[in-house]
Amino acid sequence: MATAGPNLNAVSPGNQQSEELRAHEQTYEGFSKLVLFAVLHIILVLACMALGFVGHLPFLGVILGLGGTLALLVGFAISS
Repeated sequence: MATAGPNLNAVSPGNQQSEELRAHEQTYEGFSKLVLFAVLHIILVLACMALGFVGHLPFLGVILGLGGTLALLVGFAISS
């Protein structure tokens, strides 16, 4: 006969389920950083295009685009 008590196997530290949960959380965190990088990079590119086309400052747009992309890459590499 099975008992109706609480199942504490799911929260034990050496259990395979907790390892899978930890791996899932790491994957989720990595994916959310990737999405954040993509959104920030799209915003940066759109701002640089606006500087180049609408603002008539293409050189400043290119410099800001290259510098901003480099800053984003370094920032996300350091935070990892």
